[in-house]
Amino acid sequence: MSAPEHLRARSEVSVIVPARNEEACLGACLASLTPQSGLAFDITVVDDGSTDQTRAIAESFPGVHVISPPPLPQGWTGKNNAAAAGAAAAYAPWLLFTDADTVHLPGSLAASLAEASQQQAALLSYSPQQDVRGFWEKSVMPVIFAELASTYRPRDVSDPASPAAAANGQYLLISREAYQAVGGHAAVATSLLEDVALARAVKKSGRKIFFRYGGDCVQTRMYRSFGQLREGWTKNLAVLFPSAFLLAIRRAAEFLLILALLALAIGAASRGLAGLAIAVAVIGILMYGLFLRRIRKAHFSWDSTLFAILGLPIFAYLLARSRLSYKKGTVLWKGRSYGKALSGRLSRGTN
Repeated sequence: MSAPEHLRARSEVSVIVPARNEEACLGACLASLTPQSGLAFDITVVDDGSTDQTRAIAESFPGVHVISPPPLPQGWTGKNNAAAAGAAAAYAPWLLFTDADTVHLPGSLAASLAEASQQQAALLSYSPQQDVRGFWEKSVMPVIFAELASTYRPRDVSDPASPAAAANGQYLLISREAYQAVGGHAAVATSLLEDVALARAVKKSGRKIFFRYGGDCVQTRMYRSFGQLREGWTKNLAVLFPSAFLLAIRRAAEFLLILALLALAIGAASRGLAGLAIAVAVIGILMYGLFLRRIRKAHFSWDSTLFAILGLPIFAYLLARSRLSYKKGTVLWKGRSYGKALSGRLSRGTN
């Protein structure tokens, strides 16, 4: 079901939701988007070959426009093909690309457009508040997002004088003028990290981008099982962190050193070596404090932050797995294989 064209033509923002087998989360996403207020907007869900109830869920929301993308061109990723199809069907001068696993707070759509105008940004992107549940999510997600916050610092990304560029595809608002000027998703068609690639293209064009933590506007639960988490980060980590093996070694060594200091302090105390035990414990506490300081940048709850130390070896494993998967050409995502096409470009540093 779609909104009448004369209403869509008055939209200030066209919201585009690429969706492939998203029956677990699409309903909540659309339920948070459809009642947005303060501006005229339209919503298009691009059903990317789903085999579950994704399309039926999308069509159950009155006014939501549901389309299918064209056949996947050679070399393109599925999400880029779906996003490009959504953009081609859009009317508004601003496009919001958002994932099906997001939940949008009331008034956030109007607020984001106002913020883009205030910042004079051609592209605005929020890093959503992460909803994490269970051991795997609570331990490793803070570690990953803290590393992202250190590598892609929002202050640098939003500074026109800095070459740093980044965006989060879960919430990417871009003017139609800028989108078309840089070639849209067609220009980054082969990238599995299309959000960052698009941000780089926009910034390289001389237009301003604005990026920040956006927990006041949007939330997400990215993965609902360890299998999904492993597949998703295997797809992303080697592209996000080009020196993935080196980073894996550093984070594994950090974990082992903190663990070794703890064991040494306990061992010294059990032998009555109080001075040694205290000295080693102080060093261990200082290292753990520096770790917590880094993790706090990721904006997770206190319990996830406190126990994120257990996520360090998991992060190291995922980094190594991601790099090896690209090297072997065995990267999978949502039933599609991309590794063989991308492994050469990754080794040359062109992703």
